[in-house]
Amino acid sequence: MAVALPAAALTSCSDNDEPGDNSTIDGVEGRYVFATQVTVSENTSNVLVTGESLDDGNLTTVANGLTNEGATQWVFYKDYLYALSYNQGNQGTTRSYILGNDGRMKARDMEYRISRFSSYGMYDDYIITMSTGDGPTTLADSHGYLPKTLLITYLNVENETSRSNDTSTGLYSMENFLGNGEYVTLAGAEQSGSKLYCGAVPMGLSQYGVATGNRKWVRPGFEHLVHEEAGGSGGGSYKAGELVGTQYPNECWVAIYDNEDMLNPTLAKTDKISTPCGRYRSQYYQTVWKADNGDIYVFSASYAKTMTDPKQQTTLPAGVCRIPAGSTQFDDYYCNIEAQSTNGNRSFMRCWPAGGNCFLMVMYDRALTEKNPAATELAIFNADSKKLTYVTGLPANVSSVGKTVYVGNGKVYIPVNVENEKPAIYGINTTTAQASRGVSIEANDITGFGYMTPKK
Repeated sequence: MAVALPAAALTSCSDNDEPGDNSTIDGVEGRYVFATQVTVSENTSNVLVTGESLDDGNLTTVANGLTNEGATQWVFYKDYLYALSYNQGNQGTTRSYILGNDGRMKARDMEYRISRFSSYGMYDDYIITMSTGDGPTTLADSHGYLPKTLLITYLNVENETSRSNDTSTGLYSMENFLGNGEYVTLAGAEQSGSKLYCGAVPMGLSQYGVATGNRKWVRPGFEHLVHEEAGGSGGGSYKAGELVGTQYPNECWVAIYDNEDMLNPTLAKTDKISTPCGRYRSQYYQTVWKADNGDIYVFSASYAKTMTDPKQQTTLPAGVCRIPAGSTQFDDYYCNIEAQSTNGNRSFMRCWPAGGNCFLMVMYDRALTEKNPAATELAIFNADSKKLTYVTGLPANVSSVGKTVYVGNGKVYIPVNVENEKPAIYGINTTTAQASRGVSIEANDITGFGYMTPKK
């Protein structure tokens, strides 16, 4: 359960909302907010600083800004800033912030301990964190195996409250979610109209799923994939009796919910692309996004290409399909993104809406099947023309790119970290795919950024 705790000061950072009329309270205008990490004498601090521009200037963290405990993901939503912490599978501590009417960032009163999460999204007044984990012991089968269950935390940003879903009834079971016995986890949650669109990522068969019906869900020829003993570590650990990874790598599923309760979804399926998510360790990155006209574009990085067993490797390239606005099924839209990449064989790690029907892609520097691909290149995908254009104007020594973006002024902005230089925000013209260096910050890393207007 999510527990609200009284607490003292902490910090801030991002997701997209374009500044409107520079709203003011008591004469204080909105500010851009940057979450940064600074290392001095081997001690790392997290500092939130504010600025007036993304396109130019230099900001310092020295005697400036609000220190904090950092976050796995900074999320700006409705002029509130939430620090979501992953904590390596354990419960994390979440805190929220506002820009005060004095122009300074302030921690709000409540601190939350939220359930482990692997993805998140927004719906109306909620930030929703999600993961798939073990259900309650009351739902165990005759072997004592627990069904995999959707675990949700709802953070109401306006009321500063938190609650979790009730898993005791079994209604949130993720077992046999797609009708093939496998359980799933959800990647992202994108609202379009009143509906919530989530990428459904098949995880294989749990102990519960393997045991069901005397192993009826284990496909012929896949029996060797059921583990006879426990092994692995961290996010790659497994139990005896599990079949890790999907037996259906050439399918893409999206779960469409009517509201934030996330019950009784409509399932949309296509066999043109593979799993709808980006991936880094145990985090599942959202790749189901709404364009400005309400259409839902579903991207697949084809991570199943990296599976060890050939039977679990997808033959489909990284690509994108579409669910039209208001629909619950895919139409015939398709684009092979991988074919337009360098050498025609590269995928992407993450993507975001970039305004209109454009999307910003974080591309790998080599094929997923090669050793240690690095996601340090950027590209603009125009969904109308089905054209992928690599971004020019970035520095040659990029070490990493940010985890959040901001859309405004005909550009999409993203933090860029470079070797032996100060990190900076780069603005990318979505028509020309030309990047230009903007505000830089005297820090080691920009971990998130966004725009906030003051709140009393």
